Formats: sequence, structure tokens, C-alpha cells
Amino acid sequence: MKQSLFENRHRVEWDRFSLTLDGLERGKKTSGASSFPADYRRLCHQLALARERGYSSFLVDSLQQLALRGHQQLYRQRGQLGAKALAFILDGFPRLVREQWHFVLAAGLLFFASLIGFALLVYWIPELIYNLVPAEQVRQMQEMYNPESGQLGRTPERAASEDWVMFGYYIMHNIGIAFQTFASGLLFGLGSAFFLVFNGLMIGAVAGHLTHIGFGQTFWSFVIGHGAFELTAIVLAGAAGLQLGWALIAPGRLRRAEALRTAARTSVGLICGVMLFLVIAAFIEAYWSSMTGPAPAIKYLVGAVLWSLVSAYLLFAGRTRHAPE
Repeated sequence: MKQSLFENRHRVEWDRFSLTLDGLERGKKTSGASSFPADYRRLCHQLALARERGYSSFLVDSLQQLALRGHQQLYRQRGQLGAKALAFILDGFPRLVREQWHFVLAAGLLFFASLIGFALLVYWIPELIYNLVPAEQVRQMQEMYNPESGQLGRTPERAASEDWVMFGYYIMHNIGIAFQTFASGLLFGLGSAFFLVFNGLMIGAVAGHLTHIGFGQTFWSFVIGHGAFELTAIVLAGAAGLQLGWALIAPGRLRRAEALRTAARTSVGLICGVMLFLVIAAFIEAYWSSMTGPAPAIKYLVGAVLWSLVSAYLLFAGRTRHAPE
């Protein structure tokens, strides 16, 4: 292709990219900012073509200057994105949880009241577990937490799985539960309330049954560590779902669609934090909770520390704005 044809074909694109760069360098948002990474990659490809085809040094140098400026802005944007993510983790997410404390409290009561209440009932009346959990699943749970099985928190089929495989499994399983609890809030909050209670009943049934048959030490020492992040994440996912439901029930002076959009912005922020909590929970569950070497007392101590850290983080982090916005 002749240089003149190459220039005519791409000149408008280069001018638009230059205008986007001018705006980014002045710290202003421009219409081309969202497509900037793709535009930058395309410019680099065109620069490589110009060099390969031996076009004039004037054209090559001009494209080279645009590419250098683009490179600086691209990595500056990535750095800003990292800073915003860090600010959200250190500051934005815990403040968001505290701002939505009424939904968090409601979700926490639904989940933990059903969990603790049913755990006590099953402990006192063991037959109750079979009204909620199939007998085969009860048998699998007993195998997973049998002190003599030589494994912890895994069925015999998964006993040989590598930790990273289980890490991926835990992430997918937990995210599925959290998303189900959150998204079902669109049913005027009833779906989120149902799944909070249902999951609480299921966990409580297993906890009560295993404690009753004498497997309590293996069960509690297994769950106490990752439970700080996992159970908290379930509650927060439920709180986000309840917020969506409340926007539909009581939109105030807004139309329901507008109230839902407003609530969704906050709920999505909560869910982003939930995803982070679930990744941490999966990591702990795969690489720490399943270990059989540490004594139960050590696991209880580590679990107490993790619960304290999660509580302190949600209660106190972000009260003084110190992270970049």
C-alpha cells in the first residue's frame, strides 16, 4: 500500500487519538477515553506497519510520538485504576457496609438466627436433620469430618485433589451462593430473605448434627477460619439483595425503575466487596482449613483472630479518609 493511501485511510483516526491524548494529559475525561486502550493497540500496529513498509521518517516519527504519549497515559490510567481499587478496599467498602447497616443487620439476623436456632434444634433432636438434608448428603458430611478419615472438609472423591483445584471449586461454589442470594432480591427482597434463611438452616443442620455425633472438633476447627469471610460475605450479599427489594417496595418519590437503578449502584459496590471476601475465604479454606497438621487449638486461635480482623475492618476501616479517591 502506498504511503499516501495509508495516511488518508488512518488520518482521521490519528487525529481523534491525538485529541483524546490532549484531554487525558490535561486530566479531563474525553469521549474517546473508554476506547483508549484499543485505540492505542491499533496505533501500535499501524506504527509497526509503517516501519515494515519503509514509509517516510516523518510519518514514522509522528506515529512514534503518539505511541509514546499513549504508552504514558495507558499506564497512568492503570495506576489510577489500581489506586481506586485500593481506596475501595481500604476505605469505600467498609464505609458502604456501615452506611447500609440496616440491611446488613436484617440480613445478619435472618441468616445467623436460622443457623444458630436450627443447629441447637438438631443437636437436641437429631432426627430433624433428615427433614432438610438428604440421608446421602448427611453420610457424605460424616465422611468429610470423621476424625479417623485422615482428611478434613473433603469427600473421599476429592481427598486427592490438589489445593489449587479445591481453591477454584470453593470460589465457584461460594460465588454461586452469593450471586443467588443477591439476585433473588429482585423478587421484592423475598428471594434474598429465603436464601439467607435456607442457607442458615442448612449450615445449622450440619453443625448441629456433626456436633451431636462427636465430630464437632473437626468440624468447628475446619470452618472457624474461612467462616469469618465466607459467612460475612453471605450476609452482605443478602443485604445487597434486600436493598434491591426495598427499592421496589418503597421507592419513595422516585419511579420504581429509577429507585432500583439508584439502589443497584450501592448494591453492586457491596457485591464487589463480597467477591473479594469469597476469594479470601476460598484461599483460607483450601490452604489452611483443610490442613490436618495444626492442632485444633491453633485453628481456633487463628479463627478468632480472623473474625476479629473482619469485624474491626468493617467497623473501623475508612472512618478517616486516607486512601486516594
